[in-house]
Amino acid sequence: MNKEQLDITPVVYSVFISLSILCALLQYWAHKIRRDEAIGNNPQFLKFQRGYFAVYLVAMFADWLQGPYLYKLYSYYGFQEEQIAILYVFGFASTVILGTWTPIAADQFGRKKLCIVFTVTYSLSCMLKLSRSYGILLIGRVLGGVATSVLFSAFEAWYVHEHIETHDFPKEWISVTFAKASFWNGLLAVVAGMTTNVFSEWFGFGPVAPYMMAVPFLIFVGIIISTHWNENYSAHKVNFTKSCCEGLRNIVSSEKIFMIGAIESLYESVIYIVIFLWTPILDTGHSALGLVFASFMVSILIGQAAFHILAWRNIPVVALLLSSTSLAAVANIICVFSSHPEKRDIQASFIAFLIFQFGVGMYFPAMGYLRNRVIPENYRYSIMNWFRIPLNLISCAVLMLLHEDVFRHGNRMIFVICTFLLFLALLCGVRFLKLSKGDEELKQDVYMMESEHIHNIF
Repeated sequence: MNKEQLDITPVVYSVFISLSILCALLQYWAHKIRRDEAIGNNPQFLKFQRGYFAVYLVAMFADWLQGPYLYKLYSYYGFQEEQIAILYVFGFASTVILGTWTPIAADQFGRKKLCIVFTVTYSLSCMLKLSRSYGILLIGRVLGGVATSVLFSAFEAWYVHEHIETHDFPKEWISVTFAKASFWNGLLAVVAGMTTNVFSEWFGFGPVAPYMMAVPFLIFVGIIISTHWNENYSAHKVNFTKSCCEGLRNIVSSEKIFMIGAIESLYESVIYIVIFLWTPILDTGHSALGLVFASFMVSILIGQAAFHILAWRNIPVVALLLSSTSLAAVANIICVFSSHPEKRDIQASFIAFLIFQFGVGMYFPAMGYLRNRVIPENYRYSIMNWFRIPLNLISCAVLMLLHEDVFRHGNRMIFVICTFLLFLALLCGVRFLKLSKGDEELKQDVYMMESEHIHNIF
């Protein structure tokens, strides 16, 4: 039997169960070695924290529901791969471009207002998925990008302001909340994948079902924000032009910051490309895409736990970043061969994607730690905006290559490009390692390493 025609659903189920058991064990181990549990146990703080989670985590769950079946939905409507690529490009571009604007808008116009805008915009984006019109779906992708950029900035900004200014809790407790949010966020991602699998495939509601399921959760979030949240603003205005110039000056004057930006742009552009490719590679008409997505998220959680355990064992964070990049490169090399149009191996591709997601799980906390140590806090926002430019250009340019005849009917050449990008990221990582030898700023404090937020990169 042709390997392309194999139903890998039994493999997906067995892998998911095995990885879930391993994830539970590693997450428990990682949890035990983190900071003192007595920190942040004030009853008033816990009440405030639970109120924030009731909104933020429900919003994130609505976001996660939209991850597994996006490509499948567009394909179900009859669009070709190159047409779907354009839809993805518009979504990525709007998220990255507007991501530079939303923090400023939240500070100036009010974070509560912008969070309400998120619920309305994202609900509208979901409802537009019911249309088979390419133009309307394009608008829906842009609206989704707007909503995502707000979700990744305004909610946390609102929390930090309320935490410090309104309740006067210690600043150190902010990381406690974000660590808990990261854990529950990862768990919700797995649950979302399982839920979409049940409704889309078991119940036969199709690929549009997850988007309709997300709307009630978004409405709930909007109502709670409207009735229970205070409005807050930034205490000072940001000079956007001056901030951007200062950020660029820091990148040009510091080779370490430049290398961090190069690694981030190269690695994360590959992540965005893989987000597009995994469905057409794995979907043979039988694959349980929701469960595949859940398996990816479990792999990310395993990588995250492995990072904390290895960092606790005093493995340098830079070495862990290099290991993550190497794993991602190996995964893409496997996909170069397993995605050959004449002899596709779906099972090998699935395993390769799991390896890649494990590497991603290690990458995000490693990169988050290094950014916090290397990039000056006063200019972090503007520097990160500059990093987004090459990230967006690379990912969009590679996806647009799907229009070229040489790249059609098989994505193996895209994986070749991804491997090259990761190889460049590895070289930048080696250079950063040489530059940072003996750097006191990078001496790791295991107890201060809280989990980087897991956002919906799908």
